[in-house]
Amino acid sequence: VQVVESGGGLVQPGGSLRLSCAASGFRANDYHIAWFRRVPGKQREAVSCISGNDGSTYYHDSVKDRFTISRNNARNTVYLQMNSLQPDDTAVYYCAADLRPMYRDCSAAEHLYTNWGQGTQVTVSL
Repeated sequence: VQVVESGGGLVQPGGSLRLSCAASGFRANDYHIAWFRRVPGKQREAVSCISGNDGSTYYHDSVKDRFTISRNNARNTVYLQMNSLQPDDTAVYYCAADLRPMYRDCSAAEHLYTNWGQGTQVTVSL
């Protein structure tokens, strides 16, 4: 049972990237999946999540209207489309799955997520 991120890289300000979170050993659409990010020296923060039951979503205020979370059930993959990227978006992005959901909707609370990927670096710079 694991999640594996991909799609990070270097992009100029205003550019776009799409991160992928490939799930194995479980059906991603049955569980809450979240994207977190960490900047060196700061706490990891939740960027977005998608609920396993009805697909409801959450976005951090700083990424609303720029990032979109979605999932492809056939590919068992969750995506994070990131547009209008800014230098402040530079971070290591992590995918996480809540395989013991206690709540109906996904959460930004890091401690609720049981399985984490290794992270993918996103760098926004000229």
